[in-house]
Amino acid sequence: MMDGHKTYFNSVDWAAMERDHPIGDAFTEFATKTSRDELRAHQNKLFLRCVERAWATPFYQRLWGSVGIERGDIRSLDDLPSLPVFDKQDIMESIAAAPPIGDFAGFESYGAGEKPPVIFHTTSGTTGTPQVLLFGPKSREVQNLLLGRLYRFQGLRPDDVIHSVYGHGMINGGHYVREAAIHWTSAIFMSAGTGVETRSVRQVELMRDFRATVIVGFADYIKKLAGVAKEAGIEPGRDINIRMISGHLGREDKKALSESWGGAKCFDWYGVGDTGAIAGEGPDQDGLYVMEDAQYLEICDIDDHKPVSPGAEGDMVVTCLYKDDLYPIIRFNTHDVTRAIQSDSQIGVNFQRIEGFLGRSDNMVKIRGINIFPQAVGPMLEEASAFAGEFICKARRDENGRDEFIVVAEVREISGAVEEELQRVLKRKIGIAPIVELAEVGSLAPLTQIDVRQKPIRLIDERF
Repeated sequence: MMDGHKTYFNSVDWAAMERDHPIGDAFTEFATKTSRDELRAHQNKLFLRCVERAWATPFYQRLWGSVGIERGDIRSLDDLPSLPVFDKQDIMESIAAAPPIGDFAGFESYGAGEKPPVIFHTTSGTTGTPQVLLFGPKSREVQNLLLGRLYRFQGLRPDDVIHSVYGHGMINGGHYVREAAIHWTSAIFMSAGTGVETRSVRQVELMRDFRATVIVGFADYIKKLAGVAKEAGIEPGRDINIRMISGHLGREDKKALSESWGGAKCFDWYGVGDTGAIAGEGPDQDGLYVMEDAQYLEICDIDDHKPVSPGAEGDMVVTCLYKDDLYPIIRFNTHDVTRAIQSDSQIGVNFQRIEGFLGRSDNMVKIRGINIFPQAVGPMLEEASAFAGEFICKARRDENGRDEFIVVAEVREISGAVEEELQRVLKRKIGIAPIVELAEVGSLAPLTQIDVRQKPIRLIDERF
């Protein structure tokens, strides 16, 4: 650094970062031996750093000032519920008002030559226009560390070969997962990407040839790859010995996903592009542990944003306790729904646990008084043996103003009996009888876009 130029690597105090956010055996010791009072003090110290950074950011000056909050009013985490939440819409409005990247990063607070290096990505645009994502070196590496921590906590070994099906391009996912694995684990990492980046049949050949033992990615595509392998004469569990899958699973996905890959152990974790990993399963596979040394999670009512009663469903509202360089995140509403688990950890971890992703509140449909999360429909359909794994939901309003919920499912056999079976399953689990339409295997890909999107489309709302 002869000319004083800041780079990614000399902008991070690596030792301090690992003290604040331990990994490996040090994390296990921290998570089992730190009391709740000690954890609260640790969280509060990190939170106040983030508040200081936020006050130097026009976005927060405007957000907090609009409700009369002034400097000095935020003294600890106890004040957090009095602060307004924000969400993707607020970020998009910031970008529109101060193009091209908005005023939420806090660049204005750095003097000439002081601004840290910037990592720039966007979201996938699952729920609309892609959103800008910005990271400083410190916040990026803590994000990477948290995911590497979870992989190791779940049982990732140094001799594993990881096959990743996360997408790349402008989106954050594939790049950040790759960094997490190569920076914070010793496993070999194969960055295959989506079916567009590497054809599905080539992916299973790569897994076979390079002896992959772990798959990471979204459950929908991982499950599809098992079928692709069989069609190519490559038998999961024999020709490809996957022992561990870590990805984004619905509550009922695990059994079918594990069986499709010869009995692999499946682990769930949750996070969003802005925040990185928020929570993940541990070796006990009994709920997702919130990474509370780095993420402060509130579960709030979908409508009024107030805390829900213990065990009730609500939106996940997250405060990142480590983002004190660029783009502070204080009370970000993910609009992803979960509930907190009330029982004690079986392995003595003192962190809060959640059930995981139950659906999106901004993608929830209300049909005749029933709240339905389209993402949850696929795991329900797994109960029927004829279901081939792919589906899409539609909401439609007839000429009399009556709303109908339609589930289009790919099946191995198209018959009246299969249609009736799927309708029975869904009526029992949802509470109303949807219209069921059957489709041939592979025919829904143009609608779901499963080969080109990390998160397939699961709802087409035709009512508006």
